[in-house]
Amino acid sequence: MSNANNKNFFAVFGLLFGAFCWGIIWYPYRLMSEAGVSGVASSFYTYALAIIFASVLLGKHWRGATKLPLSIVWLGVVAGWTNLSYVLAIIDGEVMRVMLLFYLSPIWTLILAHFWLKEKTRLTGYIAIVASMVGAFIMLYDVKFGGLPLPRNMPEWLALSSGIGFSLTNVITRKSSHLTLVAKSYAIWIGVMTVALLFVPIMQTSIPSPTVFTLTEWAVLSLIALLLIAATFFVQYGVAKIEATRASVLFLFELVVAAIASYYLAHETMALNEWLGGSLIVIAAIFAAIQHQDAT
Repeated sequence: MSNANNKNFFAVFGLLFGAFCWGIIWYPYRLMSEAGVSGVASSFYTYALAIIFASVLLGKHWRGATKLPLSIVWLGVVAGWTNLSYVLAIIDGEVMRVMLLFYLSPIWTLILAHFWLKEKTRLTGYIAIVASMVGAFIMLYDVKFGGLPLPRNMPEWLALSSGIGFSLTNVITRKSSHLTLVAKSYAIWIGVMTVALLFVPIMQTSIPSPTVFTLTEWAVLSLIALLLIAATFFVQYGVAKIEATRASVLFLFELVVAAIASYYLAHETMALNEWLGGSLIVIAAIFAAIQHQDAT
């Protein structure tokens, strides 16, 4: 296997691994919510722990953070909103409906990549995106709501905005080739903490003192932080190596992970249309991974 193929394999693996992490990470956040810890507070502490753990593991790599260009601020702000709004949506909303509204993101990614990155989307890319969108529509179809994937409450509006933010984050990440993987990761983590603090007065909540958490709650927060570190690094690596449109389709694998996890962990029943739509999305993701060649 050539070096180029190795890089492509690890990039695809990174995106799929990140999708797996985000497909199950909602559950420990829900456990914290059931324990009385808000999504804003949980996000603040999990990303703070991610920064601490990563700083210990990475050592000298984070010391030049103050010398980074101002452009990294945009990445932090957009990614901060993306991650926090996702957590808030998944805690209070229906897992699969939130996921599906979030994963309308390939539409936004296609537009952004075409006009901003000037990426040429091949026919295979369009086919994969259309197939994934059809799959999402099939999964989301509900006669009571006209069958359209439109938000019907605050969690779902947050999910939709998070999907747009996710697409923008991917495009910014790919465009910011001058930034290191570590710098991008720290920007995301700090961005989430900053946005969480801004959300405190809006959500009329508070950030509790670290002393109020039990040992079990600290264990859950630490587990989330470790998942966040792994997912952030893998996804940032994958997005930097793979075209934005293809990456967004591969990341749809999270829908299937979330569907299975919500069934077994939250006892949310999946209907036949959800299984059919999810299968179509997986097929689209595999098709994109095999057939779509990188332009880089």
